[in-house]
Amino acid sequence: MDTIVIAVVGVFFLAMGGYALVAPAALARPFRLRVQSPEARSEVRAVYGGFGIAIAAVLGLAAADIGGVRAGVVLAVAAALAGMALGRLISRVVDAGTAFYPIWFYFCVELLAAALLFTAR
Repeated sequence: MDTIVIAVVGVFFLAMGGYALVAPAALARPFRLRVQSPEARSEVRAVYGGFGIAIAAVLGLAAADIGGVRAGVVLAVAAALAGMALGRLISRVVDAGTAFYPIWFYFCVELLAAALLFTAR
C-alpha cells in the first residue's frame, strides 16, 4: 500500500509538472495569476513544471526503493507538501478569505498527500 501512495503522489506531481510546461498560463489562471510575459511563463514552467517533474522522478525512485532512498525522499516530499499547506494557512490568517477552490482545495490535497506520505515512509 505504501508504494501505491508514493506512486499516486508521484503521478500527481508528474501531471502538474507536465501541464505547467505546456500551458503555464492555464495552470496559473485559477489563482488569478496573469502569466503574460516570457519571464512569468519561465517562472511557472520552472517552479511548477521542472520542479514537479523532478519531484515525480525522485518519488519514482522512492516507490521502487532504488538505492535505499525511500525514507529520505518520502520524508522530504511530505515535509515540502506540509510546508505548502502551512503557507496557505498563514495566508488565510493575514489575508482576506477566499473561496474553497482553488486555495482550500489544494490545501486539502497537500495536507492529505503529506499525511499519507508521512505514514508511507
